[in-house]
Amino acid sequence: MKIRKLQSGEEVPLDLLLLADPSRRMIEQYINRGECFAAEMEGKIAGVYVLLATRPATAELVNIAVAEEHQGQGIGKQLVCDAIRNARLSGVKTLEVGTGNSSIGQLAFYQKCGFRIMGIDRDFFIRHYPEEIVENGIQCRDMIRLSLDLD
Repeated sequence: MKIRKLQSGEEVPLDLLLLADPSRRMIEQYINRGECFAAEMEGKIAGVYVLLATRPATAELVNIAVAEEHQGQGIGKQLVCDAIRNARLSGVKTLEVGTGNSSIGQLAFYQKCGFRIMGIDRDFFIRHYPEEIVENGIQCRDMIRLSLDLD
């Protein structure tokens, strides 16, 4: 597997990004401001992440997704490790990520990758998404914010 930065003008794998974020509008808002990286296997994109500079020395992993047929193979972990490496190379000191309160698997995943919960953006998904999101039988309302110190 090879992970590479997508070049300007190269088609972004929107179908994969929509696995992690159901709002095309939200994706379009951050995709043009961030850097998109793709994991390729046998000439096909198996995973993707978007890294976005947010504040001085801070970046956010705003989207990370793995194609359904490749989930459970460690690709997500490799994508996070690559995001950490690229953030460090860019001089980032703090890497942040956010996920929904109903995203039980993602909360566990990010914590296993070393991220720690730093706050909650209450009603984020109510304010920013027109349709109700339900995962694991729980309404997705709040954004759980996590961070990782890169020093």
